[in-house]
Amino acid sequence: MNTFISKELYQREQKIYFTRHLLKWNELVNKRQMPWKGEKDPYKIWLSEIILQQTRVEQGWAYYEKFIKAFPSIQKLAKAADEKVFKLWEGLGYYSRCKNLLATARKISTEYKGKFPDSYEEIVALKGVGPYTAAAIASFAYNLPYAVVDGNVMRVLSRYFGMETPVDSTQGKKIFQQIAADCLPGNKAGIYNQAIMDFGATVCKPQNPICKECLLKKKCIAFGKGKVSELPVKEKSIQKKERWFYFLVIQIKDKVYVKKREGKDVWENLYEYVTLEIQSQMDAATFIKSPVFKKSIGSRTFEIKSISKIYRQLLSHQTIYGRFITITVSKPLKHLKGYVLADKNDIKQFAFPRLINNWHEDGHKDSVLF
Repeated sequence: MNTFISKELYQREQKIYFTRHLLKWNELVNKRQMPWKGEKDPYKIWLSEIILQQTRVEQGWAYYEKFIKAFPSIQKLAKAADEKVFKLWEGLGYYSRCKNLLATARKISTEYKGKFPDSYEEIVALKGVGPYTAAAIASFAYNLPYAVVDGNVMRVLSRYFGMETPVDSTQGKKIFQQIAADCLPGNKAGIYNQAIMDFGATVCKPQNPICKECLLKKKCIAFGKGKVSELPVKEKSIQKKERWFYFLVIQIKDKVYVKKREGKDVWENLYEYVTLEIQSQMDAATFIKSPVFKKSIGSRTFEIKSISKIYRQLLSHQTIYGRFITITVSKPLKHLKGYVLADKNDIKQFAFPRLINNWHEDGHKDSVLF
C-alpha cells in the first residue's frame, strides 16, 4: 500500500463516518472515569496533562489529586517552595516536568496575573508545553478547534484509515496531524479529543483490541484487511542504555551524607547519597577493592555495615541498576564536595529518586552483612 492514504480511502464520507460514530460511542458506551475529565479549569487541565506526560493514568491519578489538594490554584503553586513541590512529585520521574511546572506557574502568576492564557499560541509557548498539551488545554478549556495527537490517537487513525506510514517519521507526524484535524468537529473539539483518546485506551488498544465490539469496524481498513496487529507502523526502535550505580550511604553517628543532583541527567534536582557510576556490572567485593571506591572514602578509617541487593528502575531510554553500601566513619570526609551531613531522622523530608526510595521502603531488611 502506498504510504500516502489514497483518495479512495481518505474521502469525506470516511471521515464523517469516523467522527459521527466516535461521538456516538462516547455518548452511549464510554464510561471511562478520571478526575480531570470534563474539567474546564485550564489550570487543572494543564496540571493533569503535565503529570500524565510519560506516566500511566493509574499512577498519575493519585498525584493529580495530591497536587490539587496542596495547590488548588496556580497562584498557590507559584508561591510554593521548590522543595515542597519536588517532594510531592517524588516517584513520578522525569523531574524536568516538575521544574517546568514551577517555571510556568510562576510565569502565569506574574506575567498573566494568575490567569491562564486562552489562545493556542500563548499556551504552546509556555515552558514544558508542546503541541499535544497545548491542543488538549485549548480544546478542553476553551473548546478551540485543535486536535490532540498522541500515541492513542495515531493508533486509532492508523488502523481505521489503513495508514502504513510510520507514525514516528517526520512525514507520518505531519500526515496524522492533518488527518486528526480533518476529523475534528469544530463545535465539539473538547468532547471529540477526549473521546478519541478514551477510545484508543479502552477499545483500540495496543494489545488485544476489542474489535468485535467496535462501532467503527464496518469501515475500519485494518479490521477489514486483517491488519490490526500490524498497525501502527514504527520505523525506530528505542535502544535502552544500561547504567550501574553504587550508592555509598556514609554515616557519622546520626548523620548521613546527601547531595542534590545537578546537571542535565536523570534525577536532576533530587537528592542522592554518595553516588558512583561504573561502566558495567561489578560484584560488591570487587567494587570495594576498586580505586574509585577507595578515592571516595579517602584515607579515613571506615566500617562497612551492610550491602544491599541490586535494585532496578526502568526509564523510557535507559535502565538503571543500583546497590547500596552502608558505611560508618568516625570523622567528616572533607573531600566530598557538594555533600552535606543530614540528620538520619530528616531523610524522609528530602525528595529522592524512585530507586532510592525503594531501598528506603524496604527498610534495609534485604541488606546482607558484609
